[in-house]
Amino acid sequence: MWKSGPGCLRNRDMEGVNGIPRRIAGDKMGKVNIWLKRSFIIAASLMTIIGALMLAGTLFSHGHFSRDEQIEHMIMGINVMYTVSILLLLLPIVGLYGACKEKRWVLIVFTIGTILCSLFVLYLAVNILIMRSVIINLVSGLYLHMQPISNASEMDLAVLQETQTELECCGVQQGYMDWGYNISESCLCNDTLADCVAAPRNSSLFIENTPVMIYKEPCLPILISHLNVAINLVVGISMGLTSLWMLSCALSIAILYQLRPKKDTLVVAYSREAKTGNYAVLAEPAEPGETVELT
Repeated sequence: MWKSGPGCLRNRDMEGVNGIPRRIAGDKMGKVNIWLKRSFIIAASLMTIIGALMLAGTLFSHGHFSRDEQIEHMIMGINVMYTVSILLLLLPIVGLYGACKEKRWVLIVFTIGTILCSLFVLYLAVNILIMRSVIINLVSGLYLHMQPISNASEMDLAVLQETQTELECCGVQQGYMDWGYNISESCLCNDTLADCVAAPRNSSLFIENTPVMIYKEPCLPILISHLNVAINLVVGISMGLTSLWMLSCALSIAILYQLRPKKDTLVVAYSREAKTGNYAVLAEPAEPGETVELT
């Protein structure tokens, strides 16, 4: 048996089996592609910005509607917005930390959280689409219940007048004719670009020799149109957020795949016809039938 010089492997370790080179392996973390990391950072930064804007909008809405007497009916929606915006703000920060520090467990937390949030938002969007007709029928029934306007309660009149002012409309279904003689002053046309008509002579708003213009369009069709736009907008934003989350999730999974432990393999070549080197004889060749003790 031969022994190598200092710092070298023994011949039997190098030989392996039947002269095949032996591979010496060790574990080390993989290296993340720089463009993959940059793409993830960009996507996560967009998520952070959107989350901050959503949280600011939710805080503003909460403060605005807190003066409304019907705030208790909106509190559930506001709480959902708080939850979504805070998660949308915190999750990408966690992901950015994991990507920059290349921490696998942090990226795993980000990936799981992103998948759960995506499923939750997708569930809400699908339910809103399913409930579209129910929401529209509910709102329509609320306004149709106000007719005839002459018998409506003070609360219903206040709601209708506020709607007329905001949507620049008059009446519920038949325009100003729904009011009869006592047309509300909230029907007065203050915008030259709006679709307006002159107040009828047999109304409380008519003034002789002075043109008084009132809104022509009824409120219910305009309100339903706004509801459809709002629902489509919410669903579109939800789909966009879900797409961005899933993109970040896919990038995170790709980074995790590249960060998996890899075998650092060192191939040691072996040749039976090795060149003359620093070798030493461990023992003299044994005679036939003689036993040699190895140390």
